[in-house]
Amino acid sequence: MPAPTIPTTPGVPRVTTVPASSPAPTAEVRVRFCPSPTGTPHVGMVRTALFNWAHARHHGGKLIFRIEDTDAARDSEESYHQLLEAMRWLGIDWDEGVEVGGPDGPYRQSQRGDIYQDVIERLKASGHIYESFSTAEEIVERHRAAGRDPQLGYDGYDRDLTEAQKAAFRAEGREPTWRLRMPQEDLTFTDMVRGEITFRAGSTPDFVVVRANGKPLYTLVNPIDDALMRITHVLRGEDILSSTPRQIALYRALIEIGVAERVPEFGHLPYVMGEGNKKLSKRDPQANLFHYRDQGFTPEGMVNYLALLGWGFSADEDIFSREQLVERFDASDVNPNPARVDLKKATAINADHIRLLPEAELAARLLPYLQAAGVLGEQITEQQRALVTAATPLVQTRMNLLGEAPDLMGFLFIADEDLVVQDDALKKLGDDPVAVLDRAITEIEAVPADTFAAAALEDALRTAIIEEMGIKPRLAFGPLRSAISGRRVSPPLFESMELLGRASSLARLRSLRDRLAAAA
Repeated sequence: MPAPTIPTTPGVPRVTTVPASSPAPTAEVRVRFCPSPTGTPHVGMVRTALFNWAHARHHGGKLIFRIEDTDAARDSEESYHQLLEAMRWLGIDWDEGVEVGGPDGPYRQSQRGDIYQDVIERLKASGHIYESFSTAEEIVERHRAAGRDPQLGYDGYDRDLTEAQKAAFRAEGREPTWRLRMPQEDLTFTDMVRGEITFRAGSTPDFVVVRANGKPLYTLVNPIDDALMRITHVLRGEDILSSTPRQIALYRALIEIGVAERVPEFGHLPYVMGEGNKKLSKRDPQANLFHYRDQGFTPEGMVNYLALLGWGFSADEDIFSREQLVERFDASDVNPNPARVDLKKATAINADHIRLLPEAELAARLLPYLQAAGVLGEQITEQQRALVTAATPLVQTRMNLLGEAPDLMGFLFIADEDLVVQDDALKKLGDDPVAVLDRAITEIEAVPADTFAAAALEDALRTAIIEEMGIKPRLAFGPLRSAISGRRVSPPLFESMELLGRASSLARLRSLRDRLAAAA
């Protein structure tokens, strides 16, 4: 490959004719998710992973999952494993990358140093990058001396240093960085989300790609990885949009030295905003993906909601499955305007997905939340498991989050004498709750143990309390509900009594009757 033509005027970029975006139309779609392992998984970051996954699956392509772990001071193995946990929890699988391998590994930047060094040497030899000895202070002073804005950035001073000038700088003890020669032309590309975008010539100065200590910067290694892994489409956050001209220029250089085949297509996803219409911060609880999981969001509900942060399934439909997401997802349909986290909407979507789960599947998912709340112990008995399974249909339509299971079902696992009736469950019990409880006890005592079932209980108690005592339906069963569950709101009353059994139901009714009678 012949060396590129280099202009002789400092600060004037060279001309290149490689198109800004040139994916082969028939190429297999290859996208990547490449987070840094710092902190806990962020909602915006995971949304990016989801959109890349959906794009790959929609086009029958591949998702490459690699880790950008070159910041030793901030990266951690704990964060790395949390990333894996987040992807697996949401069901975002990948075809090549960490943990699964592939032809272009290793898939952690910290293990690819030799690969980067080889490309750096080729870029040096071709003249695409050059030594720069200028300090930040010198750049500012040159701008001021010329009457320019000192914030303009690098001025191209070192582009055409002679060997004698370089030797003089080295004699002063200076170690050079290496900068990429930016092209002398407007850089225009068609963003998959935002349409045509142009960066004017000269708006992006030559930038450092290799530190003075020889270590490459992210701005270099990221395109190298994309090139060697044959990435065709890059869906990423809007916050990186301004770096696109640098990366396009780097792809062009990599094409010219035979490292890259193409410049990928770019799509920049909208910001995710939190409360107060502020950009969602990593420190915001709403940003932590595991915060949602711990509350009881299902993977299905979370995937559904994350997809709606910038994309829409249809004008009149918000609930969809992973399969439907894959079928319909198109990056061109992503809204470029900021997306706002709406917890009320997210919770409602999750509730719909809970309703869609098979009862046995939902019962299994409730167990960890019941254990975490201390309702169930570490070792779950078959009797407890059966009771959860039986109670699940009673709470499925009443739940918004899996984490609500302990409040809704906990009374079924408490000894009768340990049940605490909440204060608000003692309010609005009607004019004579003691009489209602007395009548209920009498009716239940007459029901044989072998026919103690919800239908028989409901029939007997409705007849006795509503028809014969003349109590309004709205007030008739409040005292019974409070006695049985300890709460004003509970699963269906008669079905709950059936699950508790005759003895426990009577014990709880008598306990509240005695308490109210004593307080009268």
